[in-house]
Amino acid sequence: MAGVNLNANEKLIIGQDLDDAVTQAAEQVTKILAGQGPRSVALSGGRTPAALYAKLAGPLRDRVDWSGIEWFWGDERTVPPDHADSNYRMARENLLEPLAIPAERVHRMPADAADLDAAAREYEQTIRQHVPAGADGVPQFDLILLGMGADGHTASLFPGSSGLNESQRLVVAHHVPSQNTWRMTLTYPVLLAAQHIVFLVTGADKAEMLRTVLTSPLDAGPPSVRVRGAAGEVMWIVDAAAGRLVGAK
Repeated sequence: MAGVNLNANEKLIIGQDLDDAVTQAAEQVTKILAGQGPRSVALSGGRTPAALYAKLAGPLRDRVDWSGIEWFWGDERTVPPDHADSNYRMARENLLEPLAIPAERVHRMPADAADLDAAAREYEQTIRQHVPAGADGVPQFDLILLGMGADGHTASLFPGSSGLNESQRLVVAHHVPSQNTWRMTLTYPVLLAAQHIVFLVTGADKAEMLRTVLTSPLDAGPPSVRVRGAAGEVMWIVDAAAGRLVGAK
């Protein structure tokens, strides 16, 4: 695959187009979440995940017992929960409300708090309360959904942001120089502990970066590269436009 050297726990799926990639992602998510019992998911934001969530809450809703899932977020903008840019609002409208998820299972990332650092620490404690820890004491999400920007960022771990260097805390609020804004985000320790990670990457503007990420050593390169070293399964689901440099269409 065009020089791509996937790890044993990685898988690359290239959809024929955007809708096919979203459909493939929805199929994989339902497989991961099938069954009963407590499960935990961290959601991503953006336009493409909105289409994914609509499929999960629509034609595929009967494949999963949604009642035992605790819902979290991978990152959030510093906006109120009803703001048009809120990742929480997007997921609520496209996934959580259509599935009638009880409010007590929805754990919004409070990035609109006055004290962002305190809010990040409280969110970490909420994660620890609801997500079982592995042998190293780090909570293990059953599934973390991620995207990737054209700059190689994932969640709100942007190039040049201080959260890239965090090795202890699971959630931080940090300034993102390239965006000139603040974001709250999960950090590498909890991302790398997940049992399943699904990247959904679409668009021709991501093609060069996707090739860079999938060919870089795990200790170098853009922020998304380090997630490839996760303990669990890492699945890359991309459309043909994003995947044109890493495999056959």
